[in-house]
Amino acid sequence: MNPFLEKPQPIEKAFRNWQQLYPTPYNKYEVSPYTKTRIILMNGTEFEANWFSHQFARHTTDNDLRRELSLTRAVEKQQQLRLALLKPQNESILEHTIGYEQLAVDLTAELAKREKNCYVKKALDFALLEDFDHLYRYENLLEMEQRICAEKLVGRYTEIMPGRPTIAHHRYPLDNVKRFVPAKGGDVQTVLSTLIITAAEQQTMNYYMNVTNFAQSDMGRRLYEEIALVEEEHVTQYESLIDPSATFLEMLLWHEYNECYLYWSCYVTECDRYIRALWEEFLCMEISHLHKAAELLKKYEGKEWQEIIPNAEFPAPLSLHENIEYVREILGTTVQFTGDREEYTKVCNLPEHADFFCYQKTVQPTTEMVPSHRVIESHIRLGGSDYRFEVAPNPIPALRDRRNDNTAVGRVCGAAESTDFTCNC
Repeated sequence: MNPFLEKPQPIEKAFRNWQQLYPTPYNKYEVSPYTKTRIILMNGTEFEANWFSHQFARHTTDNDLRRELSLTRAVEKQQQLRLALLKPQNESILEHTIGYEQLAVDLTAELAKREKNCYVKKALDFALLEDFDHLYRYENLLEMEQRICAEKLVGRYTEIMPGRPTIAHHRYPLDNVKRFVPAKGGDVQTVLSTLIITAAEQQTMNYYMNVTNFAQSDMGRRLYEEIALVEEEHVTQYESLIDPSATFLEMLLWHEYNECYLYWSCYVTECDRYIRALWEEFLCMEISHLHKAAELLKKYEGKEWQEIIPNAEFPAPLSLHENIEYVREILGTTVQFTGDREEYTKVCNLPEHADFFCYQKTVQPTTEMVPSHRVIESHIRLGGSDYRFEVAPNPIPALRDRRNDNTAVGRVCGAAESTDFTCNC
């Protein structure tokens, strides 16, 4: 499908009244895990589009252009609210968090498996192991506080076990900024991947930042606090991959094209009839927004959309599904890597006074004060072991002990064995 060849409806026809704006929430006991993750993904995608538009409006003096942006932005904010309200009242913050982390794991894995740019794939694989560990930490808290087993929430599609331990995620900020990937002349899938994963991680960061003070316990508040700051690292990493040399109008076109692609992907992969109708409705809206972006690009910069996206036929639809074997492969080969300016380096290869080690000592002079570690230790004290859902033993021998939370893997030389990252081409 090429959305530029579709006939758009007038943008103002998309406005809904209050009754239409309030959707029927999903049933948390019956909904597919991947319906939930699609909803979270598109909520984040709409947020990114909305705030990009706000930043654009703050960097132009043309009020006619500002008005055009405000019209589209108002529709997209209505879309985002409808998506957010699909979450039912009886789904707790922690239960909903499991959906966020399942999305992070399976979305990142799926994007990495199809990514042709080796550098972008490396960034995806690196952060994948960290979101995978976050799922494990949150589930142990959920099981302790609410006696809910997350393997039911994830449909047994995603394993719950240690990845690169969260204690190892805290890096000096300069080590999270990577090289950007030029959009002009680049692969459409690569540009989409950078936009999709940035929006998804940004949504996760915002959610954790906003719910930290609503957690039911002091332990929960501390865990959200820690992981929210890791998500800030992930957003910094992923947004640095996006081409900063593109103009605001060029990026507006990419944002709208990305939304069209994702709504189309959701539509063709959705199993819930009610939600599928929403994806179709929102796709029609985004096609209108895309055509408006193309019109503005032509009016203000004299550029045709084909100059920015020469091959606008959508790649294969983005499908969210089980990625157990892929995650195990990445865990088994790259767990000992950390960020090192624009690259990724094994902790054994860092100099003794590297920024990574200095920062680690600053934020966590003792392991006992680290919230993610304390959650697992508390679960072990209460139940004799941690909570896991595994289809086989952890690929990393040092992470197999269920009665001891490992704090050395990913931050101490020799704590585990790793080989290297791999490419798809």
